[in-house]
Amino acid sequence: MESLNKRLGWKAAATVYLRLAVGIGYLSAVADRFGVWGPPGTHMVAWGNFHAFTGYTAQLNPWLPASWAFIVAWIATICETVFGIGLIVGLGTRLVAFLSGLLALAFAVGMVFGSGVKAPLNYSVFSVSAGSFLLACSGDFPYSLDSLRKRRKALRRQSGD
Repeated sequence: MESLNKRLGWKAAATVYLRLAVGIGYLSAVADRFGVWGPPGTHMVAWGNFHAFTGYTAQLNPWLPASWAFIVAWIATICETVFGIGLIVGLGTRLVAFLSGLLALAFAVGMVFGSGVKAPLNYSVFSVSAGSFLLACSGDFPYSLDSLRKRRKALRRQSGD
């Protein structure tokens, strides 16, 4: 299996696929809350606007004062945007993947308390969290800005700069 993995580059392909899947997933969720996928009530649209997302944020955080929902919604949105872009381009991948895993885990826990255990299972939020943590444990991030920076640094060391 090891030689097959080396020959086909499955680990590299899986790492890139995971980065793209989680990153695009985050950006899609952000797009949804700004109406990119359609207004509220449109088929396959979760929120459709930021107001609906803020209400959902309050539902998932029943232990917080309702006045905090807007701030928490913005923090989540900023994190998802930064993590989505970071994972797609592969910049700071290990840290971004770890923080992504924490964010998804916090979201899953909020879903359990705000909507019940079936909601995070239906939306694979635990899987996104686990995948992010696994990605953070990866030793290499092919086809990423991280790998490009690593190669350039190695070339500079070889040339004596």
